Amino acid sequence: MPHPDYPKLFEPLDLGFTTLPNRVLMGSMHTGLEEVRGGMHRLAEFYAQRAAGEAGLIVTGGVAPNRAGVTVWGGSRMSWSGHARAHKQVTHAVHQEGGKIVMQILHAGRYAYTPFCVAPSALKAPIARFKPRALTARGVERTIRQFVKSAVLAREAGYDGVEVMGSEGYLINEFIAAETNHRNDAWGGNFERRCRFPIEILSRMREAVGEDFIVMYRLSMLDLVA
Repeated sequence: MPHPDYPKLFEPLDLGFTTLPNRVLMGSMHTGLEEVRGGMHRLAEFYAQRAAGEAGLIVTGGVAPNRAGVTVWGGSRMSWSGHARAHKQVTHAVHQEGGKIVMQILHAGRYAYTPFCVAPSALKAPIARFKPRALTARGVERTIRQFVKSAVLAREAGYDGVEVMGSEGYLINEFIAAETNHRNDAWGGNFERRCRFPIEILSRMREAVGEDFIVMYRLSMLDLVA
């Protein structure tokens, strides 16, 4: 029985092209199972149990759109068809339990614990080991395309949508925050230009995946980065 303060919590939510079984969302939580031998089977079971427990929409842990975006060496990616095939067992297991699941696309930016990390500007994060390489304008465009491709592959894998990670100091947030974006080109400077990177990602992504696919965007209310 729903709490009297939240009478609609367990009611279906119609999104137009699909309906969520209820309004309970399981937020992103990285398990690390994607990165261990046999881990995808265990990950499928993990999310299936959450769907069976009536989490209406599940958000996966962060999955990078390219090699530079992984949080750690060998981290999870969705950048080619083989990755999509591996994820199909996850989406199938969740759907078997009547749930919906979206894949979080996360580019770690300067927070990546790898020597090939990138960022809008070459500013080392206090928590990071490596100083990032500043993306060139061509590199920015390439990264946008890789975000879009990752969403297309997520759809091929059977996900109901994606969540684009634009918060917590990761790459997209680094473009938005003036403290971490010292660029003086079309991708930096005033607030409008700093926001261009996520806007381009989302608009091109929507065009590529179509209207019948969930596209969520996670943002920070405060940057809290230095």
